[in-house]
Amino acid sequence: MRALASIRLILLCALVPVTASAEPHTVLPNTSPLDMHGDMAMHMLDGMHDYLDALLDKRENDRIWHWQDLFKSDNNDAALNEKRKHLRSILGAVDKRVPVRMETLAEPGAEGPIAHGAAFKVYAVQWAVLPGVYGEGYLLEPDGEVVASLIVLPDADERPEDYVGLSQEGPDFPQRFAAAGYRVLVMDLIDRDSSYAGHPDVRMTQQSHREFIYRSAFEMGRHIIGYEILKIESAIDWLKEKAPQKKLGLYGYAEGGMLALYTTALNTRIDAVHVAGHFGPREELWKEPIYRNVWSLLNTFGDAELAAMIAPRHLVIQEAPLPKVKTPPYSNDKSHGVAPGQFVQSNRAELVMLMELARSYVHEKHPDPWMHLTALDKYSLQEFSHFVGPVPSSKAGKLMIKPDFALANEARMERQVSQLLDWTQKRVEASPDIRAALWKKADGQSLQNWIESTKVLREHFHKEVMGALPEEEVPLHPRTRLIFETEAYTGYEVVLDVNANVIAYGYLLVPKGIPQGERRPVVVCQHGLEGRPDDVAHPDKLNTHYEQYGCKLAEEGFIVYAPQNPYIHHDRFRTIQRKANPLGLSLFSFIIAQHQATLDWLKTLPYVDADRIAFYGLSYGGKTAMRVPAVLQEYCLSICSADFNEWIWKNTSIRSKYSYVYTGEYEIFEWNLGNTYN
Repeated sequence: MRALASIRLILLCALVPVTASAEPHTVLPNTSPLDMHGDMAMHMLDGMHDYLDALLDKRENDRIWHWQDLFKSDNNDAALNEKRKHLRSILGAVDKRVPVRMETLAEPGAEGPIAHGAAFKVYAVQWAVLPGVYGEGYLLEPDGEVVASLIVLPDADERPEDYVGLSQEGPDFPQRFAAAGYRVLVMDLIDRDSSYAGHPDVRMTQQSHREFIYRSAFEMGRHIIGYEILKIESAIDWLKEKAPQKKLGLYGYAEGGMLALYTTALNTRIDAVHVAGHFGPREELWKEPIYRNVWSLLNTFGDAELAAMIAPRHLVIQEAPLPKVKTPPYSNDKSHGVAPGQFVQSNRAELVMLMELARSYVHEKHPDPWMHLTALDKYSLQEFSHFVGPVPSSKAGKLMIKPDFALANEARMERQVSQLLDWTQKRVEASPDIRAALWKKADGQSLQNWIESTKVLREHFHKEVMGALPEEEVPLHPRTRLIFETEAYTGYEVVLDVNANVIAYGYLLVPKGIPQGERRPVVVCQHGLEGRPDDVAHPDKLNTHYEQYGCKLAEEGFIVYAPQNPYIHHDRFRTIQRKANPLGLSLFSFIIAQHQATLDWLKTLPYVDADRIAFYGLSYGGKTAMRVPAVLQEYCLSICSADFNEWIWKNTSIRSKYSYVYTGEYEIFEWNLGNTYN
């Protein structure tokens, strides 16, 4: 950042003044006339979207080169293990699991099977995963010798009862596999209903259970995806303990297919995986439901790279229609708080292209056949069965269900949702100690010690938590135009180039009568959510939230700069956060870069005291006042108004009516902030 600032200053010093034909009062010296018109905030957002679209394409190409080189190395096992460690971290599958145990779910004294099939029995089971957290589902136990194990992961909105034959609908392949001697575990996933998305004593929402769990978990470096991976891994522990020499396979559809792909990439204990309804390009991950958002995923992993991590074990990719999901319409109403999102259907050409890419990575080490594409039949498992055990029968026998058996999916879902919410709240309670351990690196014995010892923390906060934009040697190319004039000061619109496609925009208020050679302090005045520079710094606009405080500072003789921050235009800015997160970036990646460009320019003005540039922000501007000056030390002080609080608690608590888990600001959550910087 410092190096880039120096380059910009050199480039600015080389600029020629504006031509003499320009009116001297309409354009600031050493700037070009500003000829952009229309909604400047929308121009800014459009540029950010264009920048991220280009970066998504670049990261896709970067991944290809990187993974090709990785598999060309003589010994890539260590590198793959590092990749698995990194993948586990960003998926939030990081908590230590408890020793595995499998229990039947029944009234005391009635723990027997709930149904009998052809040569197998069906049990309702739960298994311990974390303290107070259990996986649940149905175990199909063969009567004779176990020939292999199979974990079945339905879509989130499919009931495991339907896969087992306990209802009148659904597939019968788990029963057919069990009849062929497979030990089959059908796992229940957190669904997309909203019955338990909230707290009955605080507020209920229309968010899906998956989104409601995601919000607080994401802030704590956890994830609904990671939690369910841990449930699958605990099930694997038990199945491998019971039949250590037998092969083990995973089947997953839609949400279950996503989990099957991730889990198999992480676990070499899985011999074969069948992924139905989830394989394809992930560059539009930002369009998918927010509970699939994974921080920095696309810097390293697309589905082709996950497939390559599975080789030479067997992977079956199946075209399958995506589930029809009814998502409540997005509303900024605080009683709803639902993020927009939809599933993106991949076509066959895209599947084939990604499969060929995965093959190209590993061909020299693992030639085909290890990966297969099957036809558009949701439950076709013939190819898959060849890799784990005998081919099951084409028909399931009659299932004899216990007379007093009753479907328990509602009570089961309530348990599972509350368990994961409670576990996340415990992580929140433990977070001050985790942050304190990180901050032991800081030495407050002297000011100089503090500055030096917190440098690594400042860089970590910027690069790993907020996300730093790649540096580019882009001239600022300042453009200005006069917009108003009072007896005390003159106001200009200012546009600066930050990088390719991205601009910084704001108002500069210059007091009149500054003696030649005098350098004045600057106050950067930052608006809040959905605000604009004229909310704080226009003499003809009175916004009662801000009371023209930028204008009043200019009247006192301060130079004032009022930036346009990008948190405006509702979903248009929130989807910037969605696009940015899978690249390890955030909305504040742009805001920090914009403020750096602004500081670089302000310091070149002849009437600015570069050592006295201060920041004053209100609400979302106060949030900016906490983050930007923490990174950019050129700000000599920062005033945070209406935002300084117990931020981690406010983003994670399900017991506070002020918590953002209940609101429409779905972009507010920042990956793992709870374990790093409050």
